[in-house]
Amino acid sequence: MIEKKSYRIDIHHHILPPEYLKSLAKVNVITAGNVQFPIWEPKDSLELMDRQGIATAITSISSPGIYFGDSEFSKKVARLCNEYSANLINDFPQRFGGFAILPLPDIDASLNELEYALDTLNLDGIVLLSNINGTYLGDPEYEELYSELNHRKMVVFIHPNAPPAEQLPKLSFPTSVLEFVFDTTRAAANIIHHGILKKYPNIKFILAHAGGTAPYLAWRITFGNERLIKYLKNFYYDMAISATPYALNTLLQVTDSSKILFGSDYPFVHEIIIKEMVQGLGKYNGFNKEECSAIENKNAFSLFNRFKNE
Repeated sequence: MIEKKSYRIDIHHHILPPEYLKSLAKVNVITAGNVQFPIWEPKDSLELMDRQGIATAITSISSPGIYFGDSEFSKKVARLCNEYSANLINDFPQRFGGFAILPLPDIDASLNELEYALDTLNLDGIVLLSNINGTYLGDPEYEELYSELNHRKMVVFIHPNAPPAEQLPKLSFPTSVLEFVFDTTRAAANIIHHGILKKYPNIKFILAHAGGTAPYLAWRITFGNERLIKYLKNFYYDMAISATPYALNTLLQVTDSSKILFGSDYPFVHEIIIKEMVQGLGKYNGFNKEECSAIENKNAFSLFNRFKNE
């Protein structure tokens, strides 16, 4: 039962299907960003959502994704993850939506899975990792995919991934702490510099974690070119682990509240942090009551078809 207070739309909410974890374990992948996968099942999400006033979560597969050098493996795992997501929506149609994952870098397989996920499974959009084996979003290698996403006016959630292992610095804390936000920035910069936003204006890109460090580095990554800086306004941004004055003050220099969406990053982020972000958004003096409400739900209404008749 959805409580009356549950009204937030969480667009950054992860699932960990059992078969996904089993498949990754077979190729010796047991962590995400050097952190053990959390224990998760649908009831954990539903209970968290009720406690934190979340009416609906648009779910996705997080880093490390599904590609580990074997295209056949990634095709199989993409299909089982997308069907799991669709079944979750069928079981709880008011509580869940879903971003499909694609078996990149195999373009033909990705286009086939995109068609199946959207036209048969009726998922809500797709999740793309910031890089796949070192190839970043924006790269011309994915041109055919961008064209199809543009044709479909697709919502694309960009989630960070770790760079290839040989590029990682040797630090004493999890890769996700710094490398995830830096990798989102790399993807955003690459998308801008390859003209993807200009060439494919119908794609609605969402950057995780308030855009990583892209807003702070806006001048640097665009060389002060005001035309390129304005492209940062074309992105949507979620507020996962970012509902603080440090992040929001910077984010509002490149966009406005209409392009900001609520996100929890559950279950990779503990509930105590999610609660702090909920409270942080409410306390932030840069938004009035109407803007805060729009971030929590109304901005998502304009992106996802499932909300248009509600």
